[in-house]
Amino acid sequence: MLTITDLNKTYGNGVNALDGVNLNIDKGVFGLLGPNGAGKSSLMRTIAALQSADSGSIIFDGIDVMAQPQSLRKTLGYLPQDFNVYPRISAYDLLDHLAILKGLNNAKARKEAVDGLLAHTNLYQHKNKAVSGFSGGMRQRFGIAQALLGDPKLLIVDEPTAGLDPEERNRFHNLLVSLGEEKVVILSTHIVEDVSELCEKMAVLASGKILLEGNPLQLVGELNDKIWTKTVSQAEVVELESELSVISKRLFAGRTVLNVMSDQCPEGFAPASAGLEDLYFSTLHSHRNGQTA
Repeated sequence: MLTITDLNKTYGNGVNALDGVNLNIDKGVFGLLGPNGAGKSSLMRTIAALQSADSGSIIFDGIDVMAQPQSLRKTLGYLPQDFNVYPRISAYDLLDHLAILKGLNNAKARKEAVDGLLAHTNLYQHKNKAVSGFSGGMRQRFGIAQALLGDPKLLIVDEPTAGLDPEERNRFHNLLVSLGEEKVVILSTHIVEDVSELCEKMAVLASGKILLEGNPLQLVGELNDKIWTKTVSQAEVVELESELSVISKRLFAGRTVLNVMSDQCPEGFAPASAGLEDLYFSTLHSHRNGQTA
């Protein structure tokens, strides 16, 4: 288990990136959902011992991450938001090089590990191609392969599906789910569908604070009979936003579809089935309006 207690981090420019974060994360895929600038990457980098916190603690599998960062790194796999590669180096050679840096010094064992990870991420047939020429999805799968070197118990993936086409995204999802059967996998993302499809437990992070935590299905169930929808013209949007708690709006066929949260059905609205997107937007809406989420 990963236990995060009262974690705080303020950068030199005054940005309060983490504000009293508390989380308990078990084996499986855990979704950390939040808008850009919420503090997700700061939290991931702190868990990965790539930066220090001002206060608080992180304990993983008996390891005090603050006091024993090297011990944590031995059992950590990390795919950052921006994963860069060397140009003109094949997938096999680059993964082999990274395996050496990871401490896999036995040539035979290293070859077995590299071949196995390329096969596991469906890249074996491309092992002699330069990673710099891979598609976005292939590069992300290679990123997972390098993160799995040394068979880590904790895997962190930061915004892994941004920019992927639907087929690659689905392939990547299946890979993460299979990994979550044996490891603690933290998926940091702003894409609601990723969390909805993959995670049995999640948290919403905004302004460096955990606003909500729990099982997505149970949390969404609490919104039953509280979400209402209406398709309106652009001219009506401003008026309705001033009168009602509008949690989301989207365009459909040139008109705007509004979702609002209310204990009673507003005039002209119809019931809507609550989803994780409604939960996410209502949580952010409450936070931004200074309410308790």
